[in-house]
Amino acid sequence: MAMIAKKGREFPFGSSLLSDFFDGDRFFGKDFLMPDKVPAANVSEQEKAFVIELAVPGLKKDDFNVSVNNGLLTISAEKEEESNVEKENYTRKEFNFSSFRRTFSLPENVKEDEIEALYSDGLLKLMLPKMEVAESKSKQIEIR
Repeated sequence: MAMIAKKGREFPFGSSLLSDFFDGDRFFGKDFLMPDKVPAANVSEQEKAFVIELAVPGLKKDDFNVSVNNGLLTISAEKEEESNVEKENYTRKEFNFSSFRRTFSLPENVKEDEIEALYSDGLLKLMLPKMEVAESKSKQIEIR
């Protein structure tokens, strides 16, 4: 007997209703079976800072928590929504909770106490200033 699976496999009952239910996004959002997705991140190095950008649309700046502890930068967010629709013949109540957490190991030359964050138009941007690192001077050592 075939197992119930998404797309490309037969349903044991042959019902198009079941196929529509599991294959379509009518009842559930596309992320229904994939909770806690991690947002995409770009990390770049500039002359005086590292820059981390996360694509996180639909959130407010108060939804984020950014912290540094023992050389680890942790970015997390939680959002909870509830909607309630009442009409003459039905009532529909939906709850939505989403969260993520990303952790980055910081290089030793980051000024942890000067990290800045800005959230605008669905993009969280963190500026991680670099410390001035003295160039090591090369010295030839004579072997005796």
